Amino acid sequence: MARSLVIVESPAKAKTINKFLGKGFVVKASMGHVRDLPKKTLGVDEKNFTPTYTALPEKKKTLVELRKAAKDADAIFLAADPDREGEAICWHLKEELSKDTDVVFRRVLFNEITKKAILAAFEHPREIDAHKVDAQQARRILDRFVGYKISPLLWDKVRRGLSAGRVQSVALRIIVEREREIKAFVPREYWSLTAQLWGGEAPQFAAKLFAKNGKKIEVVSRDEMTRALDELGWKVTADRPAGEDQTALILDVKPSRPDAVPFRVAKVQSQEKKKNPPPPFITSKLQQDAARQLGFPVAKTMRLAQGLYEGRELGDAGTVGLITYMRTDSTRTSDDALDAVRAYIVETYGQDSLPKEARRFKVGKAAQEAHEAIRPTLLEFSPDRVKDFLGRDEFRLYQLIWNRFVASQMETAVFDTTRADIEAGAYAFRATGSVLKFAGWLAVYHEGKDEDAPPDDARAVDGEAEDEEDRRLPRLKEGQAVDLKSLLPRQHFTTPPPRFSEATLVKELEENGIGRPSTYAAIIATIMDRNYAEKDKTRFFPTELGLLVNDLIVGSFGDIVEVGYTARMEEELDEIEEGRLNWVDALREFQKKFEVDLARAKTEMRDVKREAIPTDQVCDKCGKPMVLKWGRFGQFLACSGYPECKTTREIGSVSQGGAEDAGETATPAAGQTAKVKAAAPDPIETEAEPCQKCGRPMVLKRGRFGAFLACSGYPECKTTRKIVVSKEGKAEAKAEVLLDEPCPKCGNKLAVKQGRFGEFTACSNYPTCKYIKMKETGVPCPECGKGQIVERKSKRGKVFYGCDRYPDCGFVLWNKPVAKPCPECKTPYLVEKTTKKDGHRLLCEQEGCGYVEQVGEEAGARA
Repeated sequence: MARSLVIVESPAKAKTINKFLGKGFVVKASMGHVRDLPKKTLGVDEKNFTPTYTALPEKKKTLVELRKAAKDADAIFLAADPDREGEAICWHLKEELSKDTDVVFRRVLFNEITKKAILAAFEHPREIDAHKVDAQQARRILDRFVGYKISPLLWDKVRRGLSAGRVQSVALRIIVEREREIKAFVPREYWSLTAQLWGGEAPQFAAKLFAKNGKKIEVVSRDEMTRALDELGWKVTADRPAGEDQTALILDVKPSRPDAVPFRVAKVQSQEKKKNPPPPFITSKLQQDAARQLGFPVAKTMRLAQGLYEGRELGDAGTVGLITYMRTDSTRTSDDALDAVRAYIVETYGQDSLPKEARRFKVGKAAQEAHEAIRPTLLEFSPDRVKDFLGRDEFRLYQLIWNRFVASQMETAVFDTTRADIEAGAYAFRATGSVLKFAGWLAVYHEGKDEDAPPDDARAVDGEAEDEEDRRLPRLKEGQAVDLKSLLPRQHFTTPPPRFSEATLVKELEENGIGRPSTYAAIIATIMDRNYAEKDKTRFFPTELGLLVNDLIVGSFGDIVEVGYTARMEEELDEIEEGRLNWVDALREFQKKFEVDLARAKTEMRDVKREAIPTDQVCDKCGKPMVLKWGRFGQFLACSGYPECKTTREIGSVSQGGAEDAGETATPAAGQTAKVKAAAPDPIETEAEPCQKCGRPMVLKRGRFGAFLACSGYPECKTTRKIVVSKEGKAEAKAEVLLDEPCPKCGNKLAVKQGRFGEFTACSNYPTCKYIKMKETGVPCPECGKGQIVERKSKRGKVFYGCDRYPDCGFVLWNKPVAKPCPECKTPYLVEKTTKKDGHRLLCEQEGCGYVEQVGEEAGARA
C-alpha cells in the first residue's frame, strides 16, 4: 500500500516526527542540502545570474534512497526548517525528485516538534514559497561572487588558502578596527572623591563628589584634588597604589584643621522604580546570554539548541521536541503557550507574580511573524523533570530558555530608590540607594552581563548602575547633619573599548544588521579557521595575517565590506523574501559596483607575495642587506642574497618614515625602506643549551605549529626542539635526553624527545632512522598473534591502541586493553572504560558478550 513520504533534514527530527504521524507516512532525512553550486567553477551565468546546481557528491547515496522512496509514495511532504534555508532545501529536493515522479509535492511548516503542531501542519500544507527561495538564492550567489572573485586575488597577492566573504570580511573589519581603536587609545586621567558618612543609624553609606557651587565638577589632576581637599579642611599625608592597578593612586588624607567643613543633607528624593522583564529569546539574544552566563561558544549553543528542538528521549514520554525553532528573529508567542505559562506562574509563584494581561513584545521589522520566540514547547516538561535525560550542557541551556520564557510573562520588579545630596561648603556629594521591594520576574531570571564589559565609570553618581540596586541608605532628612568618617581620593584613567567576545561580536553584528543570527556561528568559525583572528581569554585579537588581509580588502573593496552597505544588502534580501524586490535586479545592482572594484584591485592591490622591502638590517652571514618579506607565518627578515644565502631572522618591530606604528606590526608598501628592529634574543634562546649535534647556538623560529628552537647551522644541521610550558607557566625548550637503551633497528641510543603531542621516545639518529618506541600495554595482538598492542596517537592527537606491526596488521581499539581474559567468552583481554555515570569499569567488547566488571569489585555481572 502506498504511503506518503515526508522529508526532513536530520535523522533525529525524522525519528521524532515519525512517532506522531503513524503508519500512513514514511519519514526520511535529506541530511541538509542535497545540491549546491559546483565547487570548482563559479556556477553562475554573469549576465542573467542563472545558477547551475549539481548534486553534492556526499549526498548521492541519500538521493538514490529518496528517489526510491518517492517512486512508491502517493504524496511527498517537504518538512525542512521554517526559514529561507529550509525553503531552499525543499525547493532543491523538489527539483531533484520531480524528475522521477509525478506525485504532488507539498510544503509543511511548524515551529515546534510536538504532536499538536505536527498534525496541524499536515492538515494545512502549502506550496513552496518562491520569494523565500529567491532570497536564499540571491544570498548564495552574492556570497559566491565575493568568495570566488576576491579569494583568488588574495591567493595571487598574498598566499594560497586565504578567503574573503561578503559578511565574513565585514566581521573581520569590525574586529580589526576595534583593535586599532584600542592601540590608538590615549588614557585620560580623572579623580573621584568618596565620603563615608554616618547618619545616626545603620548603615554607614558612601557619597561621591559631583558638584561645586551648584555646577557639575570633574577633577582631572592631583593638583585639583589636593585643592578640593584643602577647601574641605583635609590634607594629603601619603599616596599608595590603588590595589592591583599600579598605575593609579589612592591618597591617604587626614583633617588639616579642627574646623573642617561640616556635611549636611541638602535634598532627599525617594521614588519607586520599575523594571520590566526582557522578552523571550530570539536567536541572537540566546547566543549572547549563553555566552555570558554559561560560557558557551555560539556554535555550541546552536548545536545544543538544535538537539533540543529535534527531540530528546524522555523515558515513558518517548521522544519530545523540547523547544521551538531556534533560528528566529521574532519575540511572538502563541496564545496557547501564553495561556499555559500564565497558569504555570500562578501555580508556582502565586497570583501576585502574574500581570493582569499577557505581555506582547515589540517585534523588529526584520522578524518573520510566522515564527515564534525560542521557548519550551510544553510546560509539563520542567527542567527538573527532564534533567536526568539530558546532558549537563543541554540541561543548562534548556533551563536558561525555560527561565527566560517564564520570566518574560511575570510581573514587573519594583525597587524603592533613594537619592540624597549632601552639602559640604561649596561642594556637593551624592548618595544613591535601592532596595528590592517586589522581585517579580527577578525571582526567576537575571540577565547576564558581558564578561569583558568595562567597569562602571567612577564618575557615575546618578545611581543608574546595576550594582546599586541592592545598596541601602539609612533614613535621612533634609537639613540633617551627618558625620564624615573618611574621605577616599582615588585616581582613575579612562579605559579603551574592550575587545570583542563572541557575545559582544554577535551583539555588534546584530545591532548593525550584518548577516543573520543563523550565520553568526559560521562567520566566527571561518575567521578563526583562516587564522585571521585568535582568541585570548574569550576575546578576539586580529592576527598579523588578519590585519594584512583586512587592509587589502578594505583598500580595494571598502564600499563592499562597509558596515552600512552590508546591512543594506540584508534589507534587500528581506525585501526579496517579501516579494517587494526582484532578486535579479538586486544582484545586477551589486555587480555594477563590485566589477568596478574588482578591475581596479587586479592592478592596484599590493602584491605582498612578491614584495621584498629594503630594510636597514644587514645579513650576519654574508653582509648583504636584509629585506622584509611575507611568508606563511607572517613577516620575517630574509637575506637579499637568496637563494645563495638562506639566512632568515625574526623581526621585533617595523616602521616607516621614522615613526613606529601604534602598537602593531606595520607592513610598508614596496618602494619604501622599512626601519626594522631585529627581534631581541628570546629568553628561551639565551637559556637554551647549544645544539647537541654540532654545538652551535639554538635560535627561535616559527613554524606550522607555533614557535620552536632550531639549530643556527641550518640547513647543514636540522636539529630542532619543541618549546613547552612548565607547570610554573615558564616557557622552556628541553633538549633530547639520551637513554642507555639501544635502538632495535640501527643500534644508536634512544632518546626522549618533545613532539607535537608531548613527550615520546625515539631513535637519536633521526631522520636517518625513524624508529619510535611505543608504550606497550602488555596485551598480545589477538588478530595476528605476532605483535603487541601499543598506545598510538592519531593525526589530531587522540589516543588509540593498535598492533605495533602496523601497517602489516591493522588491529585497533579506542579503549585501553588490559591483559585479563574475559571469564565469560575467554577473549584474552578486557578494555578499560570510565564514565561519570558508571565510573571505572572493565568491559568485554566481543560481540554477543556483555561482561562488565566494576573496578574494585570481585564479581563481574552481565550488562
